[in-house]
Amino acid sequence: MRSKTDRTLRRILVDVLGLARDQVEHFDDETGLFGHLPELDSMAVAGLLTEMEDRLDIVIEDDEIDGELLETYGSLLAFAEAKCRED
Repeated sequence: MRSKTDRTLRRILVDVLGLARDQVEHFDDETGLFGHLPELDSMAVAGLLTEMEDRLDIVIEDDEIDGELLETYGSLLAFAEAKCRED
């Protein structure tokens, strides 16, 4: 059973990056993101993070963004879940 944050994050990836829903449904913790998905370029990162803030009702500080954050789906999900717990 997926968490609410996981389901929301998958919808964000579909909506912002234009990925196929089936593709995103098969993402696991090791699925590569930045550098692996051509749709996730430096311009798309800003849109992705903005949507995460809006839909998850979180604030992402500039100093929290690094290469590891977007390395895999698992790292992005762990970050999002930790931010949601902060509230």
